[in-house]
Amino acid sequence: MATYKAIQNYIKEKYNCSVKTCWIADMKEQFGITTRKAPNRISEKQRVHPCPSEHKQKIEDAFRYFNML
Repeated sequence: MATYKAIQNYIKEKYNCSVKTCWIADMKEQFGITTRKAPNRISEKQRVHPCPSEHKQKIEDAFRYFNML
């Protein structure tokens, strides 16, 4: 499984934009990819910064590139 940094670097190189790690974690949760609970997470049921719709396809593309889907 690719690291958050590897996913961020792939998206930066391919799309020339930056994505937050919390957006990657949100997308992992949506696709059912196992994630650990962050120690600084406020609520287990709600995300403070969910992934914006304009970045979802880019993150999904990165997941497919790294064979996570």
